[in-house]
Amino acid sequence: MLRCSDGSLYTGITIDLERRLAVHNAGKGAKALRGRLPVVLAWHTAAADRGSALREEARIKKLSRVEKELLISGSPDRY
Repeated sequence: MLRCSDGSLYTGITIDLERRLAVHNAGKGAKALRGRLPVVLAWHTAAADRGSALREEARIKKLSRVEKELLISGSPDRY
């Protein structure tokens, strides 16, 4: 999960986290981020395979802002 310069959160998947961050910050990643640069890594986790990663991404995208912030903070009440 990325935190954008405007404070918004972006969730996506990748197999190369450092490269993906560099691409986003170069303005060549997701169009949704281009006006919100720079972005910083807020939270990440590993997945066993692409299918698992996509399911986790979908689950996270359904969370509320508060739930996402709890996940980022590592709170015991995280979702």
